[in-house]
Amino acid sequence: MSDHKIRSWTDLHDGSRDGLTPLKSLDIKESNDFTTLLSGMSQTAFGGRSLGEAQEVFFEMVSDQDCLKIGTFSGAMSVAKMGLLICDMIDWGWLDIIVSTGALMAHGLIESVGLTHYKYDPSQSDADLYALGYNRIYDTLEMEKNLNHIEEIISRVLERLNLEKDPLSSEILCREIGKYLSEFTNQPGILRNAYLKGVPVYIPAFIDSELGLDMATFIVRKALDSKTNKDPSEAIGNMAVNFNPFLDLGSYTQRIIKASKLGIFTVGGGVPRNWAQQVGPFLEILQYRLKEPLPLKRFSYGVRICPEPAHWGGLSGCTYSEGVSWGKFISPEDGGRYAEVLCDATIAWPFLMAGVRQKVLKNNKGSNK
Repeated sequence: MSDHKIRSWTDLHDGSRDGLTPLKSLDIKESNDFTTLLSGMSQTAFGGRSLGEAQEVFFEMVSDQDCLKIGTFSGAMSVAKMGLLICDMIDWGWLDIIVSTGALMAHGLIESVGLTHYKYDPSQSDADLYALGYNRIYDTLEMEKNLNHIEEIISRVLERLNLEKDPLSSEILCREIGKYLSEFTNQPGILRNAYLKGVPVYIPAFIDSELGLDMATFIVRKALDSKTNKDPSEAIGNMAVNFNPFLDLGSYTQRIIKASKLGIFTVGGGVPRNWAQQVGPFLEILQYRLKEPLPLKRFSYGVRICPEPAHWGGLSGCTYSEGVSWGKFISPEDGGRYAEVLCDATIAWPFLMAGVRQKVLKNNKGSNK
């Protein structure tokens, strides 16, 4: 016998009596700032609702004094001129840890030393751009001269380190770059601001970036400058430096262990997102396999801005709901608070930042009365 329920036309339910959440038409005449606009959008539908609801989750996360806040960033966000948003998040105390692609940090470094990115003119062919030294990133151009200038900076930073004695990791190098920038420029920059605020920056796929190639150039140059090695091919094939990515994993995990609550803010996906989220399973694996009393850690908050839906298979780190099954996140039933915004970050991120910032300032003003 089928257990399919038959509708009773004499007992149709009413949403208000059943406690359903009512929606409300967006009235922009009532929205005099970003906070109220996003609050109104949270009572609409589709992408507008998800962005409006993200404001509430993000506000709760940045306002939670017990929460260690991790930001993961991928995509060409610094080239897209979103770098100052990360600087603001650092300065406002919204980020305690940053996990990023190397490319995002490299292009952000270019911006922080006063160099410029340019708008791409579609009338120019990519072959012509190559000949001119213009590297295209979607609709934006990165100058090859910019990258050469950054290589000089990285070389100066590496010269200050004792690479033969002291092990190096992405966290250590990013801190040293930030320190160098703090000594030579007053311009805001992700690595400079992170250094000044004591926010560690991790680049899990460090070699997959201009920064990695800059370090490789430094190593090869040192080998060629030595009296024992003058063959460029041999120097390239025998690159060696005391670079240990497990120092990053250990440093990050120690910070997670000490935290009483965890929150994650993600733009895009990629290696940064999954690397940051895998800490829960990592600790659980160690606890089980090593029989050591390590704490189990789960994220309590999560906000993600990314245009990639799950059904394409390229989400890079799974939905928050799926992440519960991996032991990465606390389930909503147990108090987890999450929001996923399927949108271009250059559209959604500034609105979300502006709304939460205004909400924080209003809340702080009210609490001081």
